[in-house]
Parts: sequence; structure tokens; C-alpha cells
Amino acid sequence: MMRVTRWSAGLIAAVAGGMVTVVTGLPAASAAHAPVASPAGALVEVVATIPVGDVPHGVAVDPRTRTIYSANEGSGTVSVISGRTNTVTATVAVGSGPDAVAVNPRSNTVYVANDGSDTVSVINGRTSTVVATVPVGSFPTAVAVNPRTNTVYVANDSSGSVSVISGRTNTVTATIHPGGGDPFDIAVNPRTNTVYLASLGTGNDRFPVLVINGQTNTVAATITLHDRDLLSGIAVNPRTNTVYAVSDFAHHVWVINANTNAVVARVSVGTQTFRVAADPHANTIYVTDPGSGTVSVLNGRTNAVVATVKVGSRPLGVTINPRAATAYVANSASNTVSVLRSCRHLAAATGPARCHRK
Repeated sequence: MMRVTRWSAGLIAAVAGGMVTVVTGLPAASAAHAPVASPAGALVEVVATIPVGDVPHGVAVDPRTRTIYSANEGSGTVSVISGRTNTVTATVAVGSGPDAVAVNPRSNTVYVANDGSDTVSVINGRTSTVVATVPVGSFPTAVAVNPRTNTVYVANDSSGSVSVISGRTNTVTATIHPGGGDPFDIAVNPRTNTVYLASLGTGNDRFPVLVINGQTNTVAATITLHDRDLLSGIAVNPRTNTVYAVSDFAHHVWVINANTNAVVARVSVGTQTFRVAADPHANTIYVTDPGSGTVSVLNGRTNAVVATVKVGSRPLGVTINPRAATAYVANSASNTVSVLRSCRHLAAATGPARCHRK
């Protein structure tokens, strides 16, 4: 198996693997429309830029405590940020190469995937201290949490597996070998107890999204996206039961109806895409573009790009606090986190004139 180099090294390589099922039926590609956000009348605006550790990759938010966590791969730390003041309140040392982070808001627990030490660091969100270190597979690149079942899922790229961790015991309870190539990103729909895995595929033109039943830990379906580049990110909107997968240099966002596992749209976004996040309240989707240093915002109802926002240098991870209508973006080359506030919040705060575009 070929190992994927990290984005701090500037390149992602393709890999080989297996495949389970194919779902086809792609409609005509959606036309991209990307108006650039402006200070007067912007749909989404950068309201703060927060210095963090070296080479921030992943970012996550606890909407209940309004706390943001930045996984800083270069410094082996997690920056803890107050969403009320947009300042770093603590810095937590974790494993080697923290690549991704996820939060269980019900337990106020943070999980950090360390790709250099093949572990997951468990952080108590109340005390900002590491309470456990869980060994997982080789080169974990992504982590996701189902807060309803208190279960953590870790995508292990080099071992082609998913580690399933009990949030109650902080132990691995199952290891899934789904096939379909090396997993690179992972997302969970807590309402349906379904896990979605973005795989690096089996070769050119075959990059699958693997659908895993969270109750049985088995692959329920494979959605093969015939694209010319690697899948680098995945997210789900649990309210609409829609999955969004992004392909790297092909800069596509694939829109999948999770009720039928059918692709319903493919949207061209920016020059390069890496990670994606969905706001279930506003039904908007945020996509990072490391090549242009921007974030594209899509309308989840129309699948149209409604804003493009300039952030820091080489943005990678993105997360959303739907309660605050705020997104957070990890800028890996400028060692910052950008805070983006949406039209919905700005309208309440500063008047509807700032949100005149639809």
C-alpha cells in the first residue's frame, strides 16, 4: 500500500485497493458560480484571524461550550480557542503529527488523530488535559464522532482500516477493513447511525465513498465516483441526509442523496478542494481551497456556489458551529484559524444590508 504524504509536504499520492459495489447515474455537472464576498453585502465574512500552533490541519468545535480545537501537526499540539473571545485559552501537547480532531459535545470530550504516532489522544474538554491515548491503525488521517452512541471512528490511511473506539472506555472495540482503497476522511450521520468514508480508491477514475452501518460495522454500500482525482474530504448534513465528497485537484464537490446512495450533482468549485463541512441549520456547505487560499460556500438547496471568501494561506480543515452561524478554517501555511460568520448571524448583528445577496 502506498502511503499518502501529508499536506504539509505539499502532495497527495494515489493508492491501490479493493472495491465492493458501484452506484452510478450522475446527472449533468452543475455549473459553478462563485461570487467573491465583499465587505458591503457579503454572504460570509472573515471576522477574526487567530494565531495557533505550527501547521494547523484539522479543526473542530463544541457548539455547546463554543470552544474550538485546532490540531497543529507541526508542533504536536492542540490549540484551545474560546469562541466568545476568539483567543487561545490553552495549548495541549498530544501525539506526533496531529492531523485531525473531532468533538463529542454530549460528553465534552475531544479526540485527536496523530498520524505520526498512530494514536488518538483523548482530551477532557473541561480541563483541557489528555486523559487517554488510544493506539489505532497506521497513519490515522481523520476522526469522527457519533455523540448519540458515544462512538469514535478513525480513518487509518496506511493500514486501509477504520478503528472503532468506545467513548465510554477509550478502547478500540472493532477494526473495519472496508476495502475500496485507503481511507482518507470520515463523517458520521448520528440520526441514521451511518458512517461515510472517503477513499483514495483503486486507481484512476475510481474513487469510492464507502457507506458503513454503524450498528454492524459492515460496509452497506459503495458509491463509486468516476472522477480524475482523489477524494480528500467528506461531510454529511444529518437534517437533509445529504453527503458531500470533494475531489482534490479536480476541484469537484459530489452531492449524494444518502436515502438512495445516488449521486445527484457534481459542482465545480475553486481551483483545488481539500475538506468540506455542512451547516445543518442553514443548509450551507463550506469547502476549503488550499491552492487559492479561499473557502467556497454552497447553497445546499440549489447546489450553487453563493460566496467565495479569502482566508489564510493553504486552508485545510473546516468546521461549523451551526448555533452561532460561524465557521472555522485551519490555515496550514499561515499558522492561523480564520473565523467566518454567515449572513444569518450578520443580519441579526449589523442589519440586513450586509446580507442583500441571495
